[in-house]
Amino acid sequence: MNAVLVSKENNVAKFTMAFTAEEFDAALDKAYREQRGKIEVPGFRKGKAPRSVIEKRYGEGIFFEDAIDNCLATGYPQALEELALEPVDRPDLAFGEEKLEKGKGFEVTVTVTVAPEVVVKDYKGVKVEVTKKELNEEDVEGELKAMQQRNARLVTVERAAEDGDTVVLDYEGWCEDKQFDGGTAENQTLVLGSGQFIPGFEEQLVGCKAGDAKDVEVTFPAEYHAEELAGKAATFKCKIHEVKTQELPELDDEFAKDVSEFDTLEEVKNDIREKLEKTLADAKEYEGKDKVLQKVYEANPIKLPQAMIDNEAANMLNEFAYQLQSQGMNLDMYCKYLNKTQEQMIDEFKPDAEKRVKSRLIVEAVAKQEAVEVTEADIEKELAAMALQYGMAQSQIKSIFGEENMDYLKKDILSRKAIDLMYEAAEITEVEEKKEEPKEAPKKAAKKKSSKKAEEKPAEEAKDEE
Repeated sequence: MNAVLVSKENNVAKFTMAFTAEEFDAALDKAYREQRGKIEVPGFRKGKAPRSVIEKRYGEGIFFEDAIDNCLATGYPQALEELALEPVDRPDLAFGEEKLEKGKGFEVTVTVTVAPEVVVKDYKGVKVEVTKKELNEEDVEGELKAMQQRNARLVTVERAAEDGDTVVLDYEGWCEDKQFDGGTAENQTLVLGSGQFIPGFEEQLVGCKAGDAKDVEVTFPAEYHAEELAGKAATFKCKIHEVKTQELPELDDEFAKDVSEFDTLEEVKNDIREKLEKTLADAKEYEGKDKVLQKVYEANPIKLPQAMIDNEAANMLNEFAYQLQSQGMNLDMYCKYLNKTQEQMIDEFKPDAEKRVKSRLIVEAVAKQEAVEVTEADIEKELAAMALQYGMAQSQIKSIFGEENMDYLKKDILSRKAIDLMYEAAEITEVEEKKEEPKEAPKKAAKKKSSKKAEEKPAEEAKDEE
């Protein structure tokens, strides 16, 4: 097969593929071997009729279509590689006017939309500002207290319940003098102030003791999921069995031994400090890389073929559908809920899809211009990190990942290395976090006159009159 580029402009490439007589005959023979088992010829067992007999009975061109498909299946990818073309849409094929015959070659002209060739400028020395992030001891103490809270235990108390306490209770829900479904429970555990129950319920249990009976009066929210209760007043007849409160462990070396691999509380604090410092450093780096890429993006406008935007938007919809599945929903349910079609959702994804594609092309172009490569060591390092994350052997990760997904992994590593290159070459300035200034209250317009009568009124009444 001989591929020749005819033209390439405005992201549309046109080229010819010429197949020889030998290639076409070989493709015809392959088509015969693949199809003969499906063709019945009187006097022959199924699949045993010679090619010449089949062609004589059904016509010489019976295998032409399959043979052309066979030629294109191998020839088209080969042509794309030879001509260094990256198609982004289905190709249009045009065959010559010459009659297709055995023993003769044929030519096909291909027209296809291709990805734009991108040359990136101004991607080194980019100046960006990132928010200064410093660790303070309050953050460390906060994490330590959170650990203390996670390891607290509930103990029964004889006093009245306070906000934050846990109560164990029975309740019956009544609405319009009738018990309603779903409004009854026994030995229910409820943290007061948690907002688990409808508004107003938990607050009314503050002050109750074990053994108390309490009628809790509430009104269901207007948007409550049970339509028969929405917006209606109800009474819950409650019986309090226990009041419990959190008992926090002492923050000492014994605590450190119980909740960590360390022997002292100071070691726990140092570990918290190191992890928080890494989190802040990672956040600063992420912000910096994002801003660098944004600056390079703005400095390099790219005109994309519409097909690339459409394809990416469709991919984004598929990603969203997968996320919905993990939450127990599907795309049809979601669209019905929002009264939208999938086509409308794809249209909404297109602005972000365009930015995503342009950003990817910029990163890929920088990698190419800088001759960035992905080594075996890079891949092994990535697989080792994944193995550590999922608690599996690296060989298992590699086996699960499979060779078919290795190209995606390589592209991901290549992109990150290119972004790292731009980030490391950038001029990063740390600035203090901008705090929003409190808005001034609007000044009242001064009155032209103030009557004596108004001045004699209490301040609250005079204010209302204004």
